[in-house]
Amino acid sequence: MPAESRHHMAAPAASPETKDARLDALLKRFDAGEMRALAQLITMVENRAPESSAIIERIYAKTGHAQVVGITGPPGAGKSTLVNRLIAKYRALGKKIAILAIDPSSPFSGGAVLGDRVRMTDHYKDAGVYIRSLASRGSHGGLSRAAREIVKLLDAYGSDVIIIETVGVGQTELSIMDLADTTVVVTVPEAGDGVQVMKAGLNEIADVFVVNKADREGADRVKAELELSVHLRSGEGWRPPVLLTQAAIDKGVDAVVGAIAKHGEYLHEHVDAARESERRTREFVEVLSAELEERTARAVADGGAPGVLNEIRAGKLNPYSAARRIIEDRKSLIDLLHNGSSKPHSD
Repeated sequence: MPAESRHHMAAPAASPETKDARLDALLKRFDAGEMRALAQLITMVENRAPESSAIIERIYAKTGHAQVVGITGPPGAGKSTLVNRLIAKYRALGKKIAILAIDPSSPFSGGAVLGDRVRMTDHYKDAGVYIRSLASRGSHGGLSRAAREIVKLLDAYGSDVIIIETVGVGQTELSIMDLADTTVVVTVPEAGDGVQVMKAGLNEIADVFVVNKADREGADRVKAELELSVHLRSGEGWRPPVLLTQAAIDKGVDAVVGAIAKHGEYLHEHVDAARESERRTREFVEVLSAELEERTARAVADGGAPGVLNEIRAGKLNPYSAARRIIEDRKSLIDLLHNGSSKPHSD
């Protein structure tokens, strides 16, 4: 057969059984600690493969052991430099560490502009360090879900510490910080920056404040502003420390590691059952909503609900009435969700 003909022949679609077997094999390699399997699973979750929910469902029982640390703050605060120092500190303590860097997207490729390799210069040969960039792609809800599921994969993989680093302080970044057990807000001594941090809403989510580049003029003033804001917080409980660092020369970073550890101990000793219950309920609602949306999109793409779709496309039926018709017709709803599901896996 000519090469041209072979090139244009479509590969046969994999059967559901073949896909199940492939996923089984991939998860076994993941359980064995194979980094390449971890990377493949993360890619599947990030790209919203039909198997994404099944992947997280099957590894969920292995989660809950890592301390998840969020690092956020204004651009230019030196967050990546601080993260590199933290990696070295945790590795010196014998801890397995993973970094999830939330990056702005390239408008051309959709990929992360700040690639893994830029951040891995000091650690790329270390098997105890895994670094991954996640492009924001302008999707707030989708990004939050992908980040949450990647954190669960990194946790199940056996990471002791997972650091989530964001590039800015927008609403998306604040939402991502919801995933962290301990949130470190990094700022710098430039004029008005302490006020900027407070206005950005970071004051409410910070568990540790870091004033980086503390050799610059104004560091003590910003530190005092932040300490005042902490003092004015209502209620009892954890009081965020305000630390001065010069991450570029490894000054003050040990204190950051110590503060993160102390906050972890505080959380362990002060478990808020009501807050945990609320968090689980919120996660369930978010997962269910996303699953329904994804199944509906897959079903529609595959030709599901043709009668309703034809009426919508012809302008005879508005989307709200169409949605109500589907929801109130139990058989139509079941058919739609079934057609949009990936084949369930039975252990």
